[in-house]
Amino acid sequence: MLDAKSLDTLFRQARTQNWFTGEVSESQLRALYDLLKMGPTTMNTQPARFVFVRTKEGKDKLRPALSPGNVDKTMAAPVTAIIAYDTRFYEFLPRTFPHDPNAKAVFEGKEETNRIVCLRNGSLQGAYLIIAARALGIGTGPMSGFDNAKVDAAFFPDGRWRSNFLCNLGKGDPAKVFPRNPRLTFEEACLLA
Repeated sequence: MLDAKSLDTLFRQARTQNWFTGEVSESQLRALYDLLKMGPTTMNTQPARFVFVRTKEGKDKLRPALSPGNVDKTMAAPVTAIIAYDTRFYEFLPRTFPHDPNAKAVFEGKEETNRIVCLRNGSLQGAYLIIAARALGIGTGPMSGFDNAKVDAAFFPDGRWRSNFLCNLGKGDPAKVFPRNPRLTFEEACLLA
């Protein structure tokens, strides 16, 4: 079981960051991926794909897709992760789910099933990215305020990968963190059955 300080780091004291300082190195991004990849997904499908946008050219490609309220903070963030998914994730199953030789056939040609698998499991993997980043001392600013079609056209023109959400990464500026908004109580959000 994690101690109270670790739980504070991952959940209780963690905040969405909107303004960043510092840099995020390639070695930090590799360490981040090495943690997040260990989270569970359906049949170890691992459909999420990550584009770590960190150059001026990359940010310029991303800018036209951003909602106005997300432009400044995204341009200033050291890294913006595009959390995407691979529509043909099942091609990796012979390697990632080797004990079932028929695993690939479960998904081939099943576009609607695959869309659900991609969104559900890719979102899980995006959440693992947030928790792993917090564990490594990297601030996160996940967001939905962007045009998926524009991101996909700019970064994934072949259509195989598709964007899910974005997450700015860096050292958060504690002076510019919003107070935590209220959370629902157990009674409001949960049922015991």
